[in-house]
Amino acid sequence: MAHIALFGAGGKMGCRITDNLRKTNYTVYYVETGQRGLANLRLRGIEPTPADEALAQAEVAILAIPDLLLESVSAQLVPKMRSGTLTIVLDPAAAYAGVLTTRPDVPLFVTHPCHPPLWNDDPDPEARRDFFGGIKAQQPIVCALAHGTEEDYRRGEEIARTIFAPVSRAHRVTVEQMAILEPAMAETVVACCCTIIREALDEAVRRGVPEEAAWDFMMGHVNIPLAIVFGKVDAQFSDGAKRIIEYGRQRLIQPEWKRLFDVDSVKEQVLHIVRGGE
Repeated sequence: MAHIALFGAGGKMGCRITDNLRKTNYTVYYVETGQRGLANLRLRGIEPTPADEALAQAEVAILAIPDLLLESVSAQLVPKMRSGTLTIVLDPAAAYAGVLTTRPDVPLFVTHPCHPPLWNDDPDPEARRDFFGGIKAQQPIVCALAHGTEEDYRRGEEIARTIFAPVSRAHRVTVEQMAILEPAMAETVVACCCTIIREALDEAVRRGVPEEAAWDFMMGHVNIPLAIVFGKVDAQFSDGAKRIIEYGRQRLIQPEWKRLFDVDSVKEQVLHIVRGGE
């Protein structure tokens, strides 16, 4: 089994990966420098490994590092890696933005979880509450080989299935396609719309609607439109609902919003993520 160096092992994503890797036969070097991260490792009975020592042994390096730090961290680590070390990053932003330090002899693999689906009929109640995945709920993942060989892709997908387990299926995409999925589709559009939905609920309460009534009404009226739009029920919006949906669209949505998926916009979005909006 491969020797893996996990950087950021005690962080939010790092802890989830740490917990899954501990269930395997991989030899893992857990690298962490932050005080909170070190405390998380201590809770697990794990002694951190110094970065240089981990790199000297690693065949695979997983960078579970915040997007804002990947540029500087990769500049420190990649030059020290042994030739052939498979580098795995867990988000396409830095790779697509072109801010990662890379080497032709150090293959780069990008992966990200899809997260468990909205309509999750798992009979295990704990799996239904595993919203992020990586604990009990089955989730798909997306994988991309930025550069390297088909064997590097095979190794990368195998490890991705392990760190995000349990995995239902893996989709192979390009780095650009992954950036279209996230941030453009999933965060710039969908997560933004979700925050507006919450703000709408809060505004109804602010204007005097009882909070419990507003909550119940919102949850039902999120569920039904999603089921209709995504074909989960054999139903259509009423004529009145269609008219008011269009009324809302004209007042909420810019006519050219799909330009967010253009290459130049996606590039702008990922740079906004990895460089803090500079």
